Amino acid sequence: MSTADPTAPDEGGPRGLLGPIAIRELADRLGVRPTKQWGQNFVVDANTVRRIVRAAEVTQDDHVVEIGPGLGSLTLALLEVVGQVTAVEVDPVLAGALPATVAELAPQAADRLLVVHGDAMTVTDLPGPPPTALVANLPYNVSVPVVLRFLELFPTIERVLVMVQLEVAERLAAPPGSRVYGVPSVKAAWWTQVRLAGKVPRSVFWPSPNVDSGLVELVRREPPTSTATREQVFAVIDAAFAQRRKTLRAALRGIAGSGEVAEAALLAAGIDPRTRGEQVDVLGFARVAEELMTRVTT
Repeated sequence: MSTADPTAPDEGGPRGLLGPIAIRELADRLGVRPTKQWGQNFVVDANTVRRIVRAAEVTQDDHVVEIGPGLGSLTLALLEVVGQVTAVEVDPVLAGALPATVAELAPQAADRLLVVHGDAMTVTDLPGPPPTALVANLPYNVSVPVVLRFLELFPTIERVLVMVQLEVAERLAAPPGSRVYGVPSVKAAWWTQVRLAGKVPRSVFWPSPNVDSGLVELVRREPPTSTATREQVFAVIDAAFAQRRKTLRAALRGIAGSGEVAEAALLAAGIDPRTRGEQVDVLGFARVAEELMTRVTT
C-alpha cells in the first residue's frame, strides 16, 4: 500500500475493515483491476458488509463459506462475528493475498480464515469443519448455479445470505404466479424457504455495476417428501419452463413420451393440464414427477 495506514478509517472504512481508499490502495499494490471474466465488483462500503453479516444472523458458532471474497471486504466483517470463514476464490492473485490482508487488518482472526483457490462451480469439498452458512457477494454470472450447487453438496449449510443482481434475487424469492417465477424459484424452494432481504445501491461497488443488487436469504428446510428423486423432479421443472408459454401438457410431452401420458400424470397429481409452469409450486412438481415415473418406463 501507500504510506497511508490501511487500518485507519477512511470514507466508509472503520478500523479493521476496508473502505474505498484502502480498497484502491490494496488493488494498486496487487496490480489488480476488477474483471468481467470473473464477475468482479468489489464492495467498498463497510456499512454494507456489516449489514450483510447482520442479515445473515451468523454467530461465533458458525463456520461460514464465502464465495468470491475478492479483496476481503466481507471476509473481514464476517471474521468479526463468526467462528471460522472458508473463502473460495478463483482469482489466484486475490486468493494468495487474502491471508496477508486479514493478518494485517485483523491479526487476531488470521487463524480463523481458510482460503481455497478454486472455482466454486468445481469445488467438491472444503477444509475444516462442515460449513453451517454461506454468505457472499456473488458474481452475477454464476450466482444461481453456485447457490444451488452448495445447497446440494453441503447439507450442513442451514442459512444462505447472498448479494446478487436484484433481478436474480427477486427471481429466487418469487412465489408461484409471479411474473418472474421460474426454474431458480422452484429449485431453491426444494431446499429452502426464500425471501428478499433488501436492496443494495450501486454506489457501494467498485466498479459500479449497471444493475441494482439485492440481498436474498435462504433458510434450509426439509425437501418435499416424494417417491421421485430430486433429479427426476428437477427434470420436470426444467421441461416445464423450457417454453414458458406452453401448457404443462405440451411442455411435458417430451419427457412423458406423449401428450396423453403427460395429461394423465398431471390430472393424477391434481393439476389442470392447461396450467403453465409458473402456476405450480415445488410440491406440485414433486407430485407430477411421481406420477410421471409410474407411467414412463426407461
